[in-house]
Amino acid sequence: MIVTPLDSAELDSKEQYVFYHKMVDFALKELIVNVQSQQLCSPQELIFFKQYCDLFLYSIEAMRIKYMYDDEDNMKIDLTDSGFPNYLEFRYLFNDLELRDQYIEKLPDLDKMKGEFLDTLLRQKKNISKRKLFQAASVVYYSSVKKQFIFNRFVQGKIREAPADKKHEWMTSWSFYDVSHNRPFICFMYFNYDGNNVLKHKAKIYEALRQAADREMPLDAMAYAIDRNLPDLLPKQIKRIDLGPLHNVFAKDENEKTHAILDGISKKQVPLESYALSLTIHEVNSGGEFTEGSFFNKQRFQKWNPIIKQDYVFAPHRIIQMLYSKTPELMNNLAKPPIQVADLVIDKIE
Repeated sequence: MIVTPLDSAELDSKEQYVFYHKMVDFALKELIVNVQSQQLCSPQELIFFKQYCDLFLYSIEAMRIKYMYDDEDNMKIDLTDSGFPNYLEFRYLFNDLELRDQYIEKLPDLDKMKGEFLDTLLRQKKNISKRKLFQAASVVYYSSVKKQFIFNRFVQGKIREAPADKKHEWMTSWSFYDVSHNRPFICFMYFNYDGNNVLKHKAKIYEALRQAADREMPLDAMAYAIDRNLPDLLPKQIKRIDLGPLHNVFAKDENEKTHAILDGISKKQVPLESYALSLTIHEVNSGGEFTEGSFFNKQRFQKWNPIIKQDYVFAPHRIIQMLYSKTPELMNNLAKPPIQVADLVIDKIE
């Protein structure tokens, strides 16, 4: 049995790291499959959605390796409305990997450690000490984890031609990990370009997106900021996916769905590994244009239509039934009935 006090936001044992990683990995992979089957993204958007989720999963796996045998530091799960790691954990990964060469020089040789482990296990018939296990995990961590695959606070996708079924010329994507919510967001923008060659000006476009669209805010405000900062770029459609919260035994927030699952676990109505994943899609489209400025300094802006907000919940069948029983109003206000995903079954922690 894994004991996870509701007043704790830290993972403080090997069992908890393995359990948590299996849950997040399983939930996100189920999400990817069902976002595709439910056609919540276009085929092109789905490719980018998978790539950003892969970066996120890679980062959490790196955290698992980093903390597995660490007696001094514990990985922190967000306290507010997330169920995912605190944003600072991603910064710690970056900081570590900036100094990887210095750390590797101080660690024992891997082949030598393997020999010591075999001698301890086979000849001495003893368990490997936690200090040695931490050294081995550190060798794996610093030698195998790649900084370029860590989910950063802002990750920019490339500018590409928009799919043929879109009315607009270009599209791009980006993702960010919002510091206040500790959740990943994935964005898509379709746009036209008034200049000569959009790809020649991609650095300017990327920098403007980083400045204006790197945090959660009203989508029309984000759209207007992008529009104002890039006079030659005419944004026509922006879609933002809010990934989370992940409702599970490790979460500690005010979300009704989280509390319904925690209540069910405490009363042994559902198993410890029960989970649900919320997902919200905001979309805004241009309904026309208007001009501002003087005769010699005019700029075209978009007239944005009302924001379209769609809430979704992904959960196993038993959890869906429980959520209908305990939070019927929330379930009835979803864009679609709760989307059924597979049960997570964890019989033992290896």
